[in-house]
Amino acid sequence: MENNKLGLQTRLLHEAGMKDEYAGAHVSPIYQTTTYVFDDIDQAIYLNQHQDEGFTYTRFGSPTQAELEAKIAKLENAEAALAVGSGMAAITTALLTSAKKGGHMVVPNIVYGCTFTFFDQVLPKYGIEVTYVEPGNLEEIKNAIKENTTTVYVETPANPTLNITDIEEVAKITKEHGLTLIVDSTFASPALQNPLDLGADVVVHSATKYLCGHGTVVAGVLAGTKKFIDEARFPVVQTLGQVLSPFDAWLLMIGMKTLGIRMERHCENGMKVAEYLNNHPLVDKVYYPGLESHPSHEVAKKQMRGYGGMMSFDIKGGIEAGKIFMNSVKIFSLATSLGNIDSLVQHSPTMSHFDMSREEREAVGIKDGQVRVSVGIENIDDLIADLEQALEKVKEGTK
Repeated sequence: MENNKLGLQTRLLHEAGMKDEYAGAHVSPIYQTTTYVFDDIDQAIYLNQHQDEGFTYTRFGSPTQAELEAKIAKLENAEAALAVGSGMAAITTALLTSAKKGGHMVVPNIVYGCTFTFFDQVLPKYGIEVTYVEPGNLEEIKNAIKENTTTVYVETPANPTLNITDIEEVAKITKEHGLTLIVDSTFASPALQNPLDLGADVVVHSATKYLCGHGTVVAGVLAGTKKFIDEARFPVVQTLGQVLSPFDAWLLMIGMKTLGIRMERHCENGMKVAEYLNNHPLVDKVYYPGLESHPSHEVAKKQMRGYGGMMSFDIKGGIEAGKIFMNSVKIFSLATSLGNIDSLVQHSPTMSHFDMSREEREAVGIKDGQVRVSVGIENIDDLIADLEQALEKVKEGTK
C-alpha cells in the first residue's frame, strides 16, 4: 500500500524511519556525538561545503535529527523540515529567514506572549516594521500590506483565545503579493491541521507540546520548501546555534509515535470539558472552536480534522475567582506549557502572556480572570468532577 493512503497512526509508526544497518535495532539508535570522523581530507572539504549531504558537527545536524526532520516533513506534506531547540527557536528562525533589511511584517494582535515580544521588542531594533491586525480579519490583512512587506504571520488556533484564521483565504492574499505566509499550528498539531496543504509557505510548531506529548522535551520544528529550509539551516540556525540535541530529537520521535491516538482522546475530552464549562453558571465565556457558539466555528470545521484539547474560559468574579479555581483543582496541574497527556491549567495574564501590559491584554480579549486549560487524556468523568469541585470552591469563596 502507498504511504499516502495509510492512516495517520500507521504513518506515525512506520513512515520515514531509519533502518539500523549495524545491529538491526527495532528502535532507531541515538547518535550522541558532537563530531564525525572523515575518511580523508577530500571528504572533509566536500562535506564542509555540502553540509546537507552528510554530517560534520552536531550543531549543523545529526542522523537522529535528520530522521526526525524526515518524519515531520512527511506529516506536514512538506519538501523539507528543520528541528531546533525550542518552539521559539522555530518561530524566530522562520521569521529571520523570511525577513529583509528594512522590511515589514503583518501579524495578528493576539499570539503567544513570547512571540509578541519578538515582534514588539526585538524585530524593530533591527529596522523591521510590524503591523498588528485582528486575527483572521482579511480586510485588515490586505490593508496592512505595504511595498516593503515580506511576511504575513498567523497563529491558528491562537494562544490563548483560540481565534481561528482561515489559512486558505489568507494564502490567496499572500500569493497575490508574493509574500511568505508562516503559520504557527502548535495548538492543532499535524494530526488536526496541515497549513501547507491550505496554501501556507511555512508551518512551525512548538514540538514541546502535542508532538512530544509527555512534557519531556523542549523542541521546535518548521517545515516548508527545501529552498526555505536550507536557508533557515544555513546560515540562520548554523550561526545562532539553536541546536536540538540528538537525545531530545530521539525523545521527540518516541513521543510522536502515539500522536494520533493521543489527539483523538484530547479532542474527545476537550469537547466534553468545553460543553461542561459552557453550561456552568459561574463561567462567563468559553473559547473553544468546537462549540457552535465560537465565532469561527465553521472555519475551524473546514480546515481542521478535530478541535483539540486547548481552550480558555472567563470565570465570573475576575482574577480573585480565577485564583481560587486554580488553587482548588486536584487532577489538573497548575503549570505552564500545554499538550501533555495530563491536564494542565494556567492563568494566561500572569503566565503565558505576562510580557504584555494589562492594556495590551485587555485590548485583545485576555481578561484578568481568564483561565487556559490543556485537557489531557484522563478519564473524562474524573476531569469533570475535578472542575466541579474547584468551581464549587469558587462559589463558596466569592459569596
